[in-house]
Amino acid sequence: MKIVKRDGHIVEYIPTKISTAIKKANMEVPEEDRVSDTQIKNIIKYIENKNKKRMLVEDIQDIIEERLMALGKYALAKQYITYRYTRELVRKSNTTDLSIKELINGENEYWNTENSNKNATVVTTQRDYIAGITSTDITRRFLLPEDIVKAHDEGIIHFHDADYFAQNALFNCDLINLDDMLQNGTNINGVMIEKPHRFLTAMTIATQIITAVSSSQYGGCTITLTHLAPFVRSSKEAYIKKYKKRGFKKTDVEKYAMEDLKKEITDGVQTFQYQINSMTTTNGQAPFLSVCMYLGETDEYKDELAMIIEEFLNQRIEGMKNEKGVYITPAFPKLLYVLEEDNIREDGKYYYLTKLAAKCTAKRMVPDYISEKVMKEMKVNEDGGRDCYPCMGCRSFLTPDRTMHLGNIAKAKNYVEGKGKYYGRFNQGVVTINLPDVALSSNKDMDEFWKIFDERLELCHRALQIRHKRLSRVTSDVAPIIWQHGAIARLDKGESIHELLHHGYSTISLGYAGLYECVKYMTGHSHTDNGVGKEFGLKVMQHLNDACEKWKKAEDIDYSVYGTPIESTTYKFAKCLQKRFGKIKGITDRDYITNSYHVPVFEEIDAFTKLKLESEFQKLSPGGAVSYIETPNLQNNLDTVMEVIKFIYNNIMYAELNTKSDYCQKCGYDGEILIDDNLEWYCPNCGNRDHATLNVARRTCGYIGTNFWNKGRTEEIKERVLHIDNKDDDSDKVSKKEKSSKKKDK
Repeated sequence: MKIVKRDGHIVEYIPTKISTAIKKANMEVPEEDRVSDTQIKNIIKYIENKNKKRMLVEDIQDIIEERLMALGKYALAKQYITYRYTRELVRKSNTTDLSIKELINGENEYWNTENSNKNATVVTTQRDYIAGITSTDITRRFLLPEDIVKAHDEGIIHFHDADYFAQNALFNCDLINLDDMLQNGTNINGVMIEKPHRFLTAMTIATQIITAVSSSQYGGCTITLTHLAPFVRSSKEAYIKKYKKRGFKKTDVEKYAMEDLKKEITDGVQTFQYQINSMTTTNGQAPFLSVCMYLGETDEYKDELAMIIEEFLNQRIEGMKNEKGVYITPAFPKLLYVLEEDNIREDGKYYYLTKLAAKCTAKRMVPDYISEKVMKEMKVNEDGGRDCYPCMGCRSFLTPDRTMHLGNIAKAKNYVEGKGKYYGRFNQGVVTINLPDVALSSNKDMDEFWKIFDERLELCHRALQIRHKRLSRVTSDVAPIIWQHGAIARLDKGESIHELLHHGYSTISLGYAGLYECVKYMTGHSHTDNGVGKEFGLKVMQHLNDACEKWKKAEDIDYSVYGTPIESTTYKFAKCLQKRFGKIKGITDRDYITNSYHVPVFEEIDAFTKLKLESEFQKLSPGGAVSYIETPNLQNNLDTVMEVIKFIYNNIMYAELNTKSDYCQKCGYDGEILIDDNLEWYCPNCGNRDHATLNVARRTCGYIGTNFWNKGRTEEIKERVLHIDNKDDDSDKVSKKEKSSKKKDK
């Protein structure tokens, strides 16, 4: 007989465990209330005579209580019940100890690979993880209903960031209102920071603001370089004044002022880059930061902004030195380059910046590209205005502003009436639905599929409501830099943030994962087939949006569909599917599931077809989405990079190119570090397998990871196929499949 324990593990039946438990209870009651050894053996025999192949441990305990009662041993039965209850309390109250011990000893695979930008051996990261383990335990036992915890454990849904949920003050990601904080002053740790008068000073203050903000939330944050451009002009004016005062003639004044200004911009950007990558937030890592480069955000300071963008790109191309003094690709900040008419046309004034961006992408994987043209087609605010703005962190997009009729509810000092507001807004959190589980649970019955889908969506809805309600208790005092000093708002002390959770000011995200596996199981086709698979996939996506729209109207909360960047969860979902449904070829036989709406990584498809196809699904993922293509080394093939960039501008809102940027510290090899059949990373030049001396950078889920990954994500990275053909005999450097598809279109 096998015994099924409370955590689902199956163990061998050991009768002595029953006798030991009863004897312990025996010792706690008077002698006349005890049972004899023979009676204990009879109880055990009674259980065994059930002739069960498997029994739940709870069922065995119920039988013991019943038999003790039948023997008239009521005091003993009561004592056994008390013993059983006490053991249950111990189990529930002490769930963190082993996880913490394994973390500290470096024995816990989950925490060692939980985040590819965190090193779990470093004390600052361990401190964050220990707090996270405790938070997760509190969340599971006290803050979430049992059915949501059970669904999370079984991989039916994923309740994100439970390791931060115990603190009700923390939210996900945001666009920092850096303009307000720099122009009107701010306060960090009780120290007043006044408006800077030089670019270099503004850059230094910006890094301090970013670190403080990142420490008061758990998701990514984004700033725009537009907010720093005015300080370039301030610095130039100071240099002009200096040289005029010295009596230089006009041409020399301009010449020397520009020389000094360029030096200051170089120093300022370098300071910013080094500060961001060397500082550690309370989350145990460098700030999870994205930097937006959008010339269309300003008319007055466009030339100054172009100078900053150029310097950022040049310094990222160079990279940052590792411990061996070799330039490598840093993970942060993530760069977001907005494509627009002035920088995408060859005769455009800022086309040179796009060419520089292409060079940077080929070398360092960033910047990523946002199409102003496509975004303005998709993002329309309540007054009919068409807006373009960056994502928060790696992919989370705000909904178009619908708060204009409410006025300045955040009390920002740079509020402009009648203009869509994006900087200073945020996301409340994410709960993700496992789409393949919905499909597999339906056993290919379409009616059952939609029924289960709705049940799971309501489960996600209740979980999201819990996230929202927990945040709704927060007052501005819990994070002054966020709520009182301009990052998001300038509320009064003690003022509730409740209004900022409603009316479309912030979003809350319904995540989804595994569209490919869901569609493949239900239809037998990929959602990339331009036929029944694609049609069903779009219906699934629309159903997610319909649910969010229904909830939004009922509650005045901006629910939004979000293509989840599942990192460690891709492995968890895959293993849960295998446990629940077994290994089904082409569906559950890998240790990962496909991210969001993406074409599966192993499917042969050319870059342009992939981006065009995914653009249709990206429209139905308004709360967050990013597409990518895998490329070979394109540093000597920038024409192809430019061709892809132009295609992005005309066809898809947000996309990136995944190049390779690795380094082996033992032999100096700077080509691609490979993965063997055992999912171990190695240098193909010298065979080095030591993670400590291998610098590997890979796009994980929209952002770059540099600290290696769990088994599932590593398998996914290994199976990625290239979407660009870089062979010399192909004159236009695009894949042969793309040429074929172009001919068919004609």
